[in-house]
Amino acid sequence: MNIDKVLLKIRPFTTESEKKIFMMKVKNHTINIVIALLRTIFLVTLGFLVLYPVFYMLSRSFMPSSYAAMDPSIVWVPKQFSIDNLKMAIIALDYWKSLGTTIGVEVTSGMIQVLTCAVAAYGLSRFKFKGQGVLFVLVMLTIIIPPQAIIIPMYLNDVHLDFFGILGFLNKLSGIDIRPNIIDTPFTFYLPAVFGAGYRSGLFIFIYKQFFKGLPRELEEAAWIDGLGPLKTFLYIVIPTSGSAILCVSIFSIIWHWNEYYLSAMLLFNMKPLSVSLDTMSDTLWNVFYLKGELALNVSLAGCLLVILPVLLLYLWLQKFFMQSIERVGIVG
Repeated sequence: MNIDKVLLKIRPFTTESEKKIFMMKVKNHTINIVIALLRTIFLVTLGFLVLYPVFYMLSRSFMPSSYAAMDPSIVWVPKQFSIDNLKMAIIALDYWKSLGTTIGVEVTSGMIQVLTCAVAAYGLSRFKFKGQGVLFVLVMLTIIIPPQAIIIPMYLNDVHLDFFGILGFLNKLSGIDIRPNIIDTPFTFYLPAVFGAGYRSGLFIFIYKQFFKGLPRELEEAAWIDGLGPLKTFLYIVIPTSGSAILCVSIFSIIWHWNEYYLSAMLLFNMKPLSVSLDTMSDTLWNVFYLKGELALNVSLAGCLLVILPVLLLYLWLQKFFMQSIERVGIVG
């Protein structure tokens, strides 16, 4: 049947232009429906790919070990839930000690960087000095160059900590090596964080710099007229107006330091954070509980759940403010 005859039966048109307008509206409405349908399919598929590992981890974490070994028909929902896997994971991870190390070393150094990187970024964005461009390029290189490429000089520097070669010079004069060894101590993370050169510091400085560039200079000029110096202006004017940037950097810093594995494995031997304990968990399960295969898999997934649970709860609590901060800091600019 002709589409024009169908449309005439549905709605009679008085002029040809009215008919064209109606046809255009129908066409646009159809296109919008197709686009919305494709967008929904894409988002549902992407959500499934992201959430599938989480749902599988939750299911296996609370599944009794006997089910995994004796009843292969049970994949997702067990007939009864058990926390035995979580109990064994806590022992295998040495969870509370590793959690204390993660918070005391990794998270603490991450929060130190939140402040020191803000100071560095404010200096780069507001003050003009010789070598400013070169210095910013060096900051960007810390983003590009992976830690694997500089781990040897970093390790040697931490074994014989020196400041501008002063302690090494005194060693040559006195014959006594007074350079301290900070390997396997929190200072391997604290000292770089204090000087704004810690883990992912280049990216944090870049985020702060992008935000500070958008702050009106009139606020700082008014503070200078009132007699505030650069430091007090930064503390009393810039920091209170930079809440969105601070929140954005804080969440990135906490999560990245929480999950950081490579530097922790290379520089911390006895002080194992959760990321390192999780990596060695399979050996502990075999040596302590004599578990392998499906039985060890359930306990390992329970360990993964325990590791990501604190930061997951933190993100769920702050995610609304985090998304707002991403829009305000100009991170894509």
